Amino acid sequence: MKEFEAKVLEIFGEEVVLDQTAFYPRGGGLPEDTGVIVKGQETYLVDRVRKEVDKVFHHVCSTGLHVGDMVRGVIDWERRYTIMRMHTGLHALASVFNRKTGALITGNQVGTDISRLDVNIERFDRMLIEEVFLETNEELSKNRNIKIYYLSREDAFKIPGIVKLAEVMPPNIEKLRIVEIEGLDVQADGGPHVSNTREVGILKLVRVENKGKNNRRVYFSLEPSK
Repeated sequence: MKEFEAKVLEIFGEEVVLDQTAFYPRGGGLPEDTGVIVKGQETYLVDRVRKEVDKVFHHVCSTGLHVGDMVRGVIDWERRYTIMRMHTGLHALASVFNRKTGALITGNQVGTDISRLDVNIERFDRMLIEEVFLETNEELSKNRNIKIYYLSREDAFKIPGIVKLAEVMPPNIEKLRIVEIEGLDVQADGGPHVSNTREVGILKLVRVENKGKNNRRVYFSLEPSK
């Protein structure tokens, strides 16, 4: 969804709460969406989006919106789509690391130019990491569909490898959102993804850092598929 209609419910200074939104708020290792809110002929730039409890706050760069206004939200789609590609690529990379080495994720951050994944592999082995990237790109080239669905917490935790975070569990809620890369990975996850791995492109290893005894930080960028 690139655009949506909404009603202004609340205004807190420079932040606007709508009755519904397709803007993704910053969190879970992902940056927020940016874009605009349009009212008639007026356009309001949205440069930050955050979530607090059950409200999504859109930071706008100018005044003029009022409670009760009917508006149209427009997401910066090029930016969002890059984030989606990065995010799906990161899931695939984490899955191959886990399958090949048993490593769990100790941190991650998706960006529009470079993203990073922290994994708890014991030794710094550049060749091993390069092999993981090679295998990940092979998996992405197989045109695997991405499915998103919801399961009860009880049913979700019956799936082996549903949680690949070393020290973080999904929130204590009744239903979990599941993201499945068919034939490769199943994870509880709340962020946006592409619909097929062919959209991701090629993950390119940028650099690797030691971040503690068993922690390796891997930076990667995206290249179009050949």
